Amino acid sequence: MSDGKLADQFFDAAIDLLERVRDEEGEAIAAAGTLLADTVADGGRLFAFGAGHSSLAAQDVVYRAGGLALMNLLAVPGVVGVDVMPATLGSALERVDGLASAVLDTSPLRAGDALIIISLSGRNALPVEMAMNARALGVKVIGVTSVAYTTETRSRHVSGTYLRDHCDIVLDSKIPIGDATLTLDPIPAPFAPASTVVTSAILQSVMATTAGVLSERGIEPPLLRSGNVDGGHEWNGRVFEEYGDRIFYRR
Repeated sequence: MSDGKLADQFFDAAIDLLERVRDEEGEAIAAAGTLLADTVADGGRLFAFGAGHSSLAAQDVVYRAGGLALMNLLAVPGVVGVDVMPATLGSALERVDGLASAVLDTSPLRAGDALIIISLSGRNALPVEMAMNARALGVKVIGVTSVAYTTETRSRHVSGTYLRDHCDIVLDSKIPIGDATLTLDPIPAPFAPASTVVTSAILQSVMATTAGVLSERGIEPPLLRSGNVDGGHEWNGRVFEEYGDRIFYRR
């Protein structure tokens, strides 16, 4: 089999997943976008969190040209992507009980805010406790996860629950157990993960919905423009000035 054929198969697998999400999660995506629009309109702040590679999708909606300026990254040292050495430490930290409480206690999150939590499996202690504790604070929680994991794996949280059990809205990424989309004899393990592609697409669809809902209500969406187009810096400066009390990545 040629490398090109495998590339085609990966694109086909990713497209199939994206089409499933579009067809099956449209109502939940609309609800998530509306929740964020409600939060913006009511003076709340927006945050996104993900651990390990799930953090990549969270980072993708923060300080992004064409994105909402109010989306902030809720960072947990050691689990933001693979920024820690050894990288396996990040995986271990996801399973530490109580870490989410320490993070939230020192974060700017408050009642009336909204938090997107991204976890492919949704089974580790960190995302489960993050959702539980955030809701206890009065924060609305949107979970992006693969619901398949809840039927084929065991929770690693003491409660036996998953991220999906502690969210106001759940967005199912449809990613298969183990993430990888392709197999090939004699390669002994599945390969070609698609979770980042699909999860990023889900979040951008939510952001687009939020902008549309705000506009329908007569509210100009606080969007950023690229600094590489004429007038971009001036545009962003105006947005930063207007919404500076709700933007934390510039401090």
